[in-house]
Amino acid sequence: MSQPYPFTAVVGQADLRLALLLNAVSPAVGGVLVRGEKGTAKSTAVRALSALLPQVEVVPGCRFSCAPTAPDPACPDGPHEAGSGTARPARMVELPVGASEDRLVGALDIERALAEGVKSFEPGLLADAHRGILYVDEVNLLHDHLIDLLLDAAAMGASYVEREGVSVRHAARFLLVGTMNPEEGELRPQLLDRFGLTVEVAASREPAQRVEVVRRRLAYEDDSAAFAARFAGDEADVRTRVVAARALLPQVVLGDGALMRIAATCAAFEVDGMRADIVMARTATALAAWAGRTDVRKEDVRQAALLALPHRRRRNPFDAPGLDEDKLDEILDSFPDEEPEPDPDPEPEPEPDGPDDGGPEGGPDGGPEGGPDGDGGVPPQGHGQDPASRPAQEPDGGATDPADPADPQRDPEPAPARADAAEAPTQAAVAAADPFRTRMLSVPGLGEGASGRRSRARTAHGRTTGAQRPRGHLTTLHLAATIQAAAPHQLARGRTGRGLVVRKDDLRQATREGREGNLVLFVVDASGSMAARKRMGAVKGAVLSLLLDAYQRRDKVGLITFRGSGAELTLPPTSSVDAAAARLEQLPTGGRTPLAAGLLKAHDVLRIERLRDPSRRPLLVVVTDGRATSAGPAGGDARALARRAALLLRGQDTASVVVDCEAGPVRLGLAGVLAADLGGPAVTLDGLRADSLAGLVKNVRTAVSAQPRTGRQSDNSSHRKAA
Repeated sequence: MSQPYPFTAVVGQADLRLALLLNAVSPAVGGVLVRGEKGTAKSTAVRALSALLPQVEVVPGCRFSCAPTAPDPACPDGPHEAGSGTARPARMVELPVGASEDRLVGALDIERALAEGVKSFEPGLLADAHRGILYVDEVNLLHDHLIDLLLDAAAMGASYVEREGVSVRHAARFLLVGTMNPEEGELRPQLLDRFGLTVEVAASREPAQRVEVVRRRLAYEDDSAAFAARFAGDEADVRTRVVAARALLPQVVLGDGALMRIAATCAAFEVDGMRADIVMARTATALAAWAGRTDVRKEDVRQAALLALPHRRRRNPFDAPGLDEDKLDEILDSFPDEEPEPDPDPEPEPEPDGPDDGGPEGGPDGGPEGGPDGDGGVPPQGHGQDPASRPAQEPDGGATDPADPADPQRDPEPAPARADAAEAPTQAAVAAADPFRTRMLSVPGLGEGASGRRSRARTAHGRTTGAQRPRGHLTTLHLAATIQAAAPHQLARGRTGRGLVVRKDDLRQATREGREGNLVLFVVDASGSMAARKRMGAVKGAVLSLLLDAYQRRDKVGLITFRGSGAELTLPPTSSVDAAAARLEQLPTGGRTPLAAGLLKAHDVLRIERLRDPSRRPLLVVVTDGRATSAGPAGGDARALARRAALLLRGQDTASVVVDCEAGPVRLGLAGVLAADLGGPAVTLDGLRADSLAGLVKNVRTAVSAQPRTGRQSDNSSHRKAA
């Protein structure tokens, strides 16, 4: 078995290592969220942290890691008498993205509880993580019901399992650490706020640092034991320093001056609630203890703000996390320095910017610090900047062909009667109008997809609608149905007392109805007709509003654009709505309108997604004025091809909505014709607004229910009736 990668061997990533070590010094800081691109040593650094944590004393034989000096009086394995315990390493428990609720909170054997009256409980991951680390890789992909359970446990410091009158409670205080790639979607605001600190990581662009990363990784893979031994001294030094900082922490004084700086900073940056103030205070105190001081200074408050505030300032998923450091310095400098002068020390005090502090691991081989998986560091001065928003692109996004400066501004809308094949010039991307709140669009019927907040679906959580025989392990008992199933057999089973004789065949699983997330596929017309009269800004604003709605409802989104002679899958289906917004912002316009190509591309994308995720139902949102002036590579009648493509989508039971972008006093109504072919409603840009859109969901359902039922649709209806 290979040795774990040493924490002190991670190259660069000073902010990441500092945030993890501060939580090791003071678990009350509240955990760390690590955001960054793939291959930046996020998981490696987190997994290496557990080796630096001090051992914990536990009650022998207790499955819930009770402390021997203060055992939990409600521990299911208790009661325990206070006394001596046994020491074991602090655990790091990983929560898989696809874990079940029973795996997280524990499983209660309901069958034994009902039939034998025995409370048999198998602890889950929350019990294993008590007094340790709970690590969630790809935390942004975690199911909503698991996030709710994590929020409850983090808030109360305990886990509760309630099943039909049988309840179990145990302590669950853990250090929550999560890693995520923002390209795959964002976190719910409630969970985001539960992480005390956040760190943005990115791969280094310095060749020397990247070389050192590769060198160390190859050395580790060749001989992990020798590589770990090479860094054993540095690991021991950091472990000793963590223990010393923990011992010093109660002696650190957080003065009124530091508290005023913290409060003024949180107020100036308009963070919600008071959790940010508390986290900053705890972080600044831990920073002072890590530096070996008993007083909190201005630099501690500044570093605490850079770690604790960026993720709390986001108002929507399109806002890049970050902090204006010039503004931060101005706020901190507005208060007089009240900290005492540092005591004279013959040894220079290192800056609290990492676990090594310029020690041997600052480069025993002459190389820089850094990470094992091909990652490099982010200099501390760059903390708070979103790596994805660094000025590495051209000001206009680098995605458009600039218009000829000698060509005057002209109406790019091509006349349908033009016979020449020349395309209208491509225009630079225009900015989107301000987003607004939209009315909900939903898919008709009852699905069984991933949990979300858009369409009706059978889910594990929600309103109880019936009962059925359990398929596999029983999770949610329907008590009334179970009693009804067992009651007729009591005489045959020899019942003599008051208790009900229940057998396994009598148990019934509750069926529940909630909401699911859908795949919202946007098909956006980017032709020259959309740029006429500056409509594209309003169109982008409408799509941006729908993207924000998709984020709130936990949908996957995809983006197809069509212009010129073809269509392009601008963004494959993903959970990252901010990635879709970025692609939309860079979208240029110009050329003819290949409507059929856009619809056929949507057909292909939906066909593939049905194979990948058959339970997630799609909602097609076509944003166009309905014109079809180009048949694309296939040739032929553009209007007839578009109609055939629309009927093809309709034949696959695809729920559709057409956003009519036509403007002006004379309207052709082509978007309405397209909506009729697709079997869905058409709504204007103004009609998307929540305050002016009336009955759109009803119209979607009415339009789809009016479609002629295909064989597959009839089979699904029969299946639902049978169920």
